[in-house]
Amino acid sequence: MAKKPLQKKKNPIPCQEAGSRSANFLEVALGYSPEIAVSEADRCIQCKDQPCVAGCPVEIDIPAFIRLMRDGDFAGAARKIKEKNALPAVCGRVCPQEEQCEAVCTLAKKFEPVGIGRLERFAADFEAAMAHGADGAPLPKKAPPTGRRIACVGSGPASLTVAGDLVLQGHEVTVFEALHKAGGVLVYGIPEFRLPKAIVQREVDYLARLGVEFQTSVVIGKSFTIDELLGELGYDAVFIATGAGLPHFMKIPGINLAGVYSANEYLTRSNLMKAYTFPEHATPIVRGKRVAVIGGGNTAMDSVRTARRLGAEEARLVYRRSREEMPARKEEVEHAHEEGIIFMMLHNPTKILGDEKGRVKAIELIKQQLGEPDASGRRSPVAIPGSEFTVPVDLVVMAVGQGANPLIRATTPDLKCNKWGNIEADPETGATSKKGVFAGGDIVSGGATVILAMGAGRKSARAIHKYVCELPVRVG
Repeated sequence: MAKKPLQKKKNPIPCQEAGSRSANFLEVALGYSPEIAVSEADRCIQCKDQPCVAGCPVEIDIPAFIRLMRDGDFAGAARKIKEKNALPAVCGRVCPQEEQCEAVCTLAKKFEPVGIGRLERFAADFEAAMAHGADGAPLPKKAPPTGRRIACVGSGPASLTVAGDLVLQGHEVTVFEALHKAGGVLVYGIPEFRLPKAIVQREVDYLARLGVEFQTSVVIGKSFTIDELLGELGYDAVFIATGAGLPHFMKIPGINLAGVYSANEYLTRSNLMKAYTFPEHATPIVRGKRVAVIGGGNTAMDSVRTARRLGAEEARLVYRRSREEMPARKEEVEHAHEEGIIFMMLHNPTKILGDEKGRVKAIELIKQQLGEPDASGRRSPVAIPGSEFTVPVDLVVMAVGQGANPLIRATTPDLKCNKWGNIEADPETGATSKKGVFAGGDIVSGGATVILAMGAGRKSARAIHKYVCELPVRVG
């Protein structure tokens, strides 16, 4: 029997048509059908060295789950993924597989890599669909109770990973979230059209069914301190994963005008507070007709595409480097182009202009050219003297980075932080300068990706398990 010829390109993922999706908040990518999923899984050559596994921050056995999918065992594939990843439906949608597992796929040496992320998403969604109307996806076996208690501060991807791993080890886990919904950046930072909030809630509900306790509207540093968690509240260890939620602003004239938002606030109002559903939810948000978003990362891309869906006639992305240097995912950039986003590469704001009522009316930009590479390896932008010009806008969103909220640092003086306010933690264990306290995700690394935060959580979970198991046996 002749061997089937190798399919050189990924199976494209069906999407909403660009013209209609730019006016709604429904998910853009619609996912594979079972037939397409099997076809894509069949592209995997099951190579012996398995570079994709080494490229996955949470160490999923990728060839094994793809082999199950190729054979049509979609539920088995989902179970195999969940041995290492408690959030597969999230990762399959928002993680940059093209820079990690897919980047090192053996097929990528000559052809397009296997669509690992798309297959992960399909397996997770298939499992959820099969569990619809029942109590949910089947639960894995848990270890016997250890009597040890762990507190996770924050409920983003790093904390959810730690909670999922440790509850399976038999520990009691409580996740504390400052906002009224669990999920962290997954619910306040990533738009509905890229990650439906029902997906996040489904993953949180799964962890709750495993036995993880979620306490929302609890601000650690105000409601309780880290010392109180370890002291009178009786936790044996604390994992801090409060993210990078303190927005940065450019130091330019007009930054305090009405109509200037941080991307953090803008996306939180739309995503978590559901401003996009008006009048069902009357969350105040400026629906600009001419919007400028400053930045070139995924947060900037999310903001400008949100502005378009909130009714902007002109939604433009202003970025000081070229498209080649943009850190945003290629797929999201392509989707933005299809949706009519205006890209202004090699431009940088110099001032924001206001009207007599103190509201934004225009932004002044200066053209840039690329010079020598900076510390990140990207070529540094250099302003071209005399190239300034103005663009009429009524809303400006700053997506130029975020830092660490100082609350925990201020209330935990023996917790060592770096000059940017990020917690210093061992990269292999998450251990901090304070005994029994571990940290991971953006509060340690600065703004990064969901999957890298989960990878840090996986390492910390192993270290926390070892730490609490070696503590003296409690008496009484």
